Amino acid sequence: MRLRSIRVRVSLLSAAFALVLVGSVTVATFYFVAAGMSTTAEETSDRLVSAAGRVYTSILGLAEDDATRRGLTGADADAHAAEQILVRLPEVLSQGLVFEGAFALRVVDEPGAEMRLVWSNGASEGVGTDEGRRTALAMGEATHEHPKAQPLFLGMVTDADLASHVAHLPLDLPGPSVALLDVVYTPAREEAVLDSMRLPMAIVTVLALIVAAMLTTLTTGWVLSLIDNIRQAADSIDAGQLDVHLPEDGDNEIAELAHSLNRLIDNLNRRNEAQTRFIADASHELATPVAGIRGYVNILRAWGGEDPGLREEAVGAIDRESRRMARLCSDLLSVIRSEEMVEYRSIRYDINGVCREVLANAATRYMDKGLAFSGPDEGPLWLYGDPDRVEEALGIIVDNACKYTPEGGSVSVSTRRRRERIVVRISDTGIGIPAEDLPSVFERFYRSDASRSKETGGFGLGLAIAKHIIDLSAGAVTVSSTVGRGTTFELSLPRRRIGA
Repeated sequence: MRLRSIRVRVSLLSAAFALVLVGSVTVATFYFVAAGMSTTAEETSDRLVSAAGRVYTSILGLAEDDATRRGLTGADADAHAAEQILVRLPEVLSQGLVFEGAFALRVVDEPGAEMRLVWSNGASEGVGTDEGRRTALAMGEATHEHPKAQPLFLGMVTDADLASHVAHLPLDLPGPSVALLDVVYTPAREEAVLDSMRLPMAIVTVLALIVAAMLTTLTTGWVLSLIDNIRQAADSIDAGQLDVHLPEDGDNEIAELAHSLNRLIDNLNRRNEAQTRFIADASHELATPVAGIRGYVNILRAWGGEDPGLREEAVGAIDRESRRMARLCSDLLSVIRSEEMVEYRSIRYDINGVCREVLANAATRYMDKGLAFSGPDEGPLWLYGDPDRVEEALGIIVDNACKYTPEGGSVSVSTRRRRERIVVRISDTGIGIPAEDLPSVFERFYRSDASRSKETGGFGLGLAIAKHIIDLSAGAVTVSSTVGRGTTFELSLPRRRIGA
């Protein structure tokens, strides 16, 4: 397999796309789940702080009631209540909330004194900072120290670490003392959830990559097989085999391409058949005068010197046949010239004047047929284009009309304005064109059966040249005909300069 082939490039590109897509989805999924776990840990930490505050408030109320029952007042009552709180608070926390988090109780005995640790459950030691504690005491409300955890993405390849959440809760003890409760929550459960996701997500990612690669390979193979069919058809056409057709199954772009190529192949077939038919016709047309010329040359050699009448007849026949050959050569040269990159002018001219000039030339050439000619008699009708090329196209169509119209018939040319275009209509009362031949009359080398007679002597090139000129003029030409009644050509030309 070639490294630069489309198959390899598409496969590599698809693999890279699948890797990026699946990888992005996997990373994004893990990130959002990890972010959710981190938020859950933070909410759990807040819940522990609220619960610890409620526990302290309850114990404070019980301690004050106990001091009252004992009849203590003043500083003695405050000292007793404070002592009860420092004893009972660790007991309650140890029995319940300690299973959710870790706690440390610190006391400042009097303003300006050092903070001392009264109790902790061990897991909270070394967590939090003195600065955070002093800030909480100064503010008189709970403060949080945000954990410095590892980036959430690292949890995909290593053990998850969401870090411990630390809160400092000030406790206003009776008397001059102040207490501070450290609440520490370590999100072990959330980290366990993330750790448990790692292997399943890795397996799902690998499976997704495999499935994506398989689907990509199958899709690429299917598309490239269709392209390979097109390549084989192109090779067949290049080898001269025009009997191939591509499959057009399905409703997709490849099927549309195959349909277009099949139309191209059909058009090439028709053109090839037309050219083959033209070559046969041209060969026949050339062979006949050549044979006649050679025959009369032999007659001249044998008896021309003795019989002046025979000599004159032979010279006339040679002249007639040579003229026919010259006309065929002229038509072929016209085809070549019409396809050359000739500069197309765009000047203002009178189409009515051009039509009258064409009819005058035709009347001179076909004077012996007694045809009736009629053309536009109104004033100038101006438009932009190349009058010489348009006159050539009109001359071909009018000459065709005269050629196939019997003696005593008529040929007419009319013009009219239709919005931003000029329509030229050429009608005759000639032999007409069969309906099955109408779609092909503008094809090069095409001649209907009715146009093959020796009297008309056409070679099937004129109308193709005329259509080429009209196309260059940004115009259009159509034809309608009834056998035995005549033919009508309509030329539609733009009034304004092309591109204006």
